[in-house]
Order: sequence, then structure tokens, then C-alpha cells
Amino acid sequence: MNRTDRSLFASWWWTVDRTLIAAAVVLMVAGVIFSFVASPVVAERIGVSDSFHFVKRHAVFFALALPVLFGVSFLTPRGVRRTALLVFAASLVMLVAVLFFGQEVKGARRWINLLGVSVQPSEFVKPAFVILAAWFFAENQTRRDLNVPGNALAILLFIVVAALLVAQPDIGQTILASAAWVAVFFVAGMSLWWIVGLGGAGVVGVWAAYTFVPHVHARINRFFDKQGAAKGGHMTADGYQAQQAHDSFLNGGWFGRGPGEGTVKRLLPDSHTDYIFAVIGEEYGLIMCALVVAIFAWIVFRGLSHAMREDEPFIRYAVVGLVVLIGVQSGINIAVNLQLMPAKGMTLPFISYGGSSLIATAFEMGCLLALTRRRPQATRFAAPIRLEAMESGVGPTPHAV
Repeated sequence: MNRTDRSLFASWWWTVDRTLIAAAVVLMVAGVIFSFVASPVVAERIGVSDSFHFVKRHAVFFALALPVLFGVSFLTPRGVRRTALLVFAASLVMLVAVLFFGQEVKGARRWINLLGVSVQPSEFVKPAFVILAAWFFAENQTRRDLNVPGNALAILLFIVVAALLVAQPDIGQTILASAAWVAVFFVAGMSLWWIVGLGGAGVVGVWAAYTFVPHVHARINRFFDKQGAAKGGHMTADGYQAQQAHDSFLNGGWFGRGPGEGTVKRLLPDSHTDYIFAVIGEEYGLIMCALVVAIFAWIVFRGLSHAMREDEPFIRYAVVGLVVLIGVQSGINIAVNLQLMPAKGMTLPFISYGGSSLIATAFEMGCLLALTRRRPQATRFAAPIRLEAMESGVGPTPHAV
């Protein structure tokens, strides 16, 4: 493509980070491929007549997510803020509605049916919430002369979102949103007192979740009792699933047992969602798992590199928050599969089956691409040009400069 081309697509092509696009598309395509080996047995287990039911739905979600990713990446930073505000408002309404009309699964209300389609509002509220929080923190810093209460608004926003997520209850998404918000606050100049205060609040929150939320209490106990069978006790269902997921990596070895040859997917009820990484480990091997982890690591590294070079506070804060969302969520999912932490019911971004998760992640990645596009920095070159003009006797006086 000619660099002199001034069309919208050409301008986008020469300014967008194409390595980030490649990383996201590779993970999304891999998710469709992995769905072929992980989903059919799940469909057979629950009695669906078409064994490729989830594969076809995943392909449809992929077809919807791809235009979202590319479409959002064309936006300007102002467009990203406005879109995030609309997404946040709609998600907030659904978060409230899900408490009254949501589908209850295992004691939690996280899904709402809209026109025959199940939607998980918490997936969409996270990226929008992070972008708005970054906007408020940036306004507090850049408009101090106007006394804009940006920090107060960001804190209020966090309290509202966290309260609605806890009310479902969805502790995993609460932890994820909190981690991204704290990261944005830290980059925006969090004081030592805030660090100590939020650290203490986090400890109290974990204790409260363990004490007062029954399913969190049970999951943590089952995680620490994963060796119960070895002690002469009875291993629980969660402990058995976690152990099977852990053993799948040993069974797969470096190169895997081959596509379709794994057994763990027949034992795990969520092999196409929460435990997709275990299926990858058994059938494609540790080398493929390392490649998937490396791609996620590249997205985080590349995003943070853009943030370090960025001068505009809003873009810097928002990019940090978005890559923390992707990095922490993928890290939690992989840690659960490796039996390093209690089960969280959290999908692997871009790869796991799920329409809400895939489309929301595509929106999140589209915002990251839009914010990291290269833009002209005229102010960096204005001063040297004026200085050269002044030295040559032409141009403004030193006082004017």
C-alpha cells in the first residue's frame, strides 16, 4: 500500500500496531481450531443432537467479534471514550437487571436473556469501566486549575461497579476489575497512603468473601483439600477436575498426544471454556501452551511499551488498564488449569467458548489498538524549529518564544 494514500484505511494501516492485530487474530483463530477438539464431547455429554453445536456457535461468535475488533480500532481517543461511555451505560443497566431477571446458575445471577440470547454484562462492563476510570484520573491531572474531581469520580465509579459485581456474586470478575483499576490509579500517581489503604481493603475483601460467600468458601476449602484422597479422605468434584486438568499437561508432554486423542475433555464439564488450556496441553503439548502464553505476554509487553512512550495521560492510563485486564484474566485462567489457585470460572481471553467473552475481548482489544495508533507529535518539534529561526535572525523574539 502506498504511503501517500490518504484514504481512511491507508491511514489506519500505517498507524496501527500490526503486531498486536496479528497476536489477537492468531489467538481468535486458534480458539476456533481448539473448539473442534474440545467442544464435541461436551455437546454429546449434555445430550445435544449435533456434536458440532458449540463449534458452529463459536464460529458465529468469531464472525461477530472480528468486525468489532477492527471497527473499534478505527476510532480516535475521543471516539473510544464516547463508545466506552455508551457501552458502560448499557452494561450498567444490564448489571442491575441481572439481579432481578438474571438466570441463576450455582447460586449466582450473571446472565440475562436478551431477545433469546444469553448475555453476561460483567464481560462488557470491564473494558468500558477501565477506560472511563482512566479518563477521570487523567482529567484530575490535566485540569487541576479547574478543580475537576476526577479521582473522586473514578473512586465512585469503582464502588458502583464492584458493588454490582459482588451482588451477583461474581468474585472473580470483581478481582479482575479491581486489579485493572488499581493499576490505572497507580500509574496516575497513587500515594503511599492509598497503596496501604487499598492493600488493607483487599485483604479484608478476601476475608469477607471467604467468610460470607458460600461458594467462595467452598472453592477455597476444596483447593486446599486437593490432596484429601491421599490422606484417606474423599476427593471432591472440584478437586478431581483440578487434578485431571493438572495431569493433562503430564500426559501431553512436549508435543501432545495429537488432536482428538486427549481424554481430559471427557472428564471436565467445562473443557471448552474454563479448562480449554488443559485440553491444549494434553493434545498439542507444552510447546503449544508456551506459544499461547508467549502471545499473551507479547500483548501485555507491547501495550505497556506503548504506554511508556505516550505523553497523553488518558491514553497512557487506559492502555495500562486494558493490558492488565487481558494479562490478569489469562494468568488466572492458566493458573487454575495448572492447579495453582482455586477455580474461578473465568475464560481464557480470545480462545475459550463464549459469545459475551469473545465479543467483549474483541471490543477491549479494538480499544487498545485505537489508543496505541501512532499520531503526529507536533509539539515535540515546534520548539527546535522556533529556536533555529531565532538563531538565524528570522522569526519571533526570545520573549515571544
